[in-house]
Amino acid sequence: MRVVIVGAGMSGLVAAHELTAAGVDVAVVDKGRSVGGRLATRRIGDARLDHGAQFFTVRTPAFQRRVDDWMERGIVHVWNHGFDAATDAGSGDGHPRYVATAGMNSLAKDLAAGLDGTSCSIETSTMAFTVRPSNAPTDGSSGWDVVIDDASVRSGDAVILTSPLPQSLALLVDSGVEMDSTLMRTEYDRTIGLLVTLDGPSAIPETGGVNDGDDVFSFIGDNRAKGISAAEAVTFHANPEWSEAHWNDDDTLLELLGAEAQRWLGDASIIEAQVKKWRLATPRSIWPDPCWVSAGGRIVMAGDAFAGPKVEGAHNSGLAAAHALLD
Repeated sequence: MRVVIVGAGMSGLVAAHELTAAGVDVAVVDKGRSVGGRLATRRIGDARLDHGAQFFTVRTPAFQRRVDDWMERGIVHVWNHGFDAATDAGSGDGHPRYVATAGMNSLAKDLAAGLDGTSCSIETSTMAFTVRPSNAPTDGSSGWDVVIDDASVRSGDAVILTSPLPQSLALLVDSGVEMDSTLMRTEYDRTIGLLVTLDGPSAIPETGGVNDGDDVFSFIGDNRAKGISAAEAVTFHANPEWSEAHWNDDDTLLELLGAEAQRWLGDASIIEAQVKKWRLATPRSIWPDPCWVSAGGRIVMAGDAFAGPKVEGAHNSGLAAAHALLD
């Protein structure tokens, strides 16, 4: 069997691990310059900032085994045990919040490195354009082609799509695969992020993060408090309502967000600021199963729209996608 996986984020890389462990030949393609997807980390001077996923929790045995391995190897550590909404008093809810010691993108890099020497190839800066049957039968029994935007083709017996649902569905327009109408109606919230480096400590509470701190920001994270940055650096995520209202205000976003962020900076001043926009940040509804499988059994969709819009959900959805083909 040969499987083509579109997307080298958490779901795609975990699926690749499971498939190659079973002796399957895998090709992973991703439009990004590197692996990771929303496991995204950026350098600004001496600072390191997570600007996609900020932390993760563990509630299932499958993900716990993965995290235990990362903990043993020093790849992740516990940040805190929860945020107390607007005040962030530090009482928490008892669940550890884990972060990657070298930034969240290092989790994807570790998964990718674990595929070295296996029957898996990973291509970045490679954008899938469409998915079509290799030899035209509607049941897909003769294989599938993933056509790249340069007209080259990656062929396999099956395809796993791990992109956000609107992107995955767009790839299947000419596939002949019958889609569930509920999946086609899934909508996503947008998120605009502000990344700042500072000349001193911020005024963020001791636990280093704030959920829904005010009417603009859905999350604020102190990257130095997380233990990933040697320099003072803060990530702000604007909430869906604010992000939607200001999505096209590119010329003024830095000024607007900088002004709103000031209340969380105390006496510190911003040295450098950057904006990051996530158009398909968070699915508004979650499919009840951990992945979706076509009637022919050879097209699978996975990702955080299936097992929960979190790092753990994406991980477990990737496992489910691989086993849907192996089973």
